[in-house]
Amino acid sequence: MREASFLAAAVTESGLPPPAFVEIAFAGRSNVGKSSLINTLLSRRRLVRTSSTPGATRGLALFRAELTLVRGQGRAPDRATLDLVDLPGYGYAQRSKAERRSWGPMIEGYLENRVGLRAVVLIIDIRRGIEDDDLQLLEFLEHVKRPAILVATKLDKLPSTQRMTHVKALSARAGRPVVGASSETGEGRDALWARIATLSHLVVDPPAA
Repeated sequence: MREASFLAAAVTESGLPPPAFVEIAFAGRSNVGKSSLINTLLSRRRLVRTSSTPGATRGLALFRAELTLVRGQGRAPDRATLDLVDLPGYGYAQRSKAERRSWGPMIEGYLENRVGLRAVVLIIDIRRGIEDDDLQLLEFLEHVKRPAILVATKLDKLPSTQRMTHVKALSARAGRPVVGASSETGEGRDALWARIATLSHLVVDPPAA
């Protein structure tokens, strides 16, 4: 039985517990379905708090997942620990200017300095496409040499005949592969786990849906 739990929250990178395991961070504009995607990834309904109000995540939130490693035939599976960090959503204009300004150093400090961070999952609403804030974050990740995994969420909001076209267009603009996903249907979940496992140097058996 795999386990996932909330571990800590902080308003600076130094406020989090010292890194003990591989970390994967999740970033994106407010209201792109970031919390829902993490819940879907871990097969938990309410582990990460979701809200209809954009900008609900206002600090760094650290979650710990106990996973099963895939081994060769006839070998007993081993366990691995992976930490997931939910970053504050950016681009929500109705927060105060002071608060919005504070998020930049918070996010950049974590991304640049956190030992153990292996990749950043950048989440984009498939209906809105990649925006200037997203491109700026991609440039920053390249600058600090952090691999990015692009995920286009809310595929279920588009007609099935248009989904692949939108994903391909987003991939072309971003200049890199994009994983199409839906927290409603679970689409893209295994593909995202495969990307995370590769960058974490783990061969992971994803949590049962």
